[in-house]
Amino acid sequence: MMKPPAASVDDYLAKLPADQRAALEVLRAQIRAAAPEAAEAISYGLPTFKLNGNLVHFGAAAKHCAFYPGAVMDVFAERLAGFETAKGTIRFQPNAPLPPDLVEDIVRHRVARNAEVAAERKARKSGASAVRLTR
Repeated sequence: MMKPPAASVDDYLAKLPADQRAALEVLRAQIRAAAPEAAEAISYGLPTFKLNGNLVHFGAAAKHCAFYPGAVMDVFAERLAGFETAKGTIRFQPNAPLPPDLVEDIVRHRVARNAEVAAERKARKSGASAVRLTR
């Protein structure tokens, strides 16, 4: 039987071992500092920051913590050397967290990218509305 998803980010973190909880609390504060206007939520069962859609997720597994910023690996590849990465995932140990300046840069990159996507959607929507009005 699957356990129910956390009701909040605090609830998610409260269920973790102390070392993972501490590491993810630090990551959470770094994300919040880089994107203070983002809202916290649980999405896909993970703590999530949302701003013009999902911004970043983070979480813990049995043997590591993870930061899920989406498709940024190519942009930050050099700075991610030494961390285990996969498509959209950066894994780290609680005692070897991501550098704060890297977290800040990744989050700001995601904020800018989400803003671009939101602007493109808005332009398409208003363009579609204009086409309908001229018919």
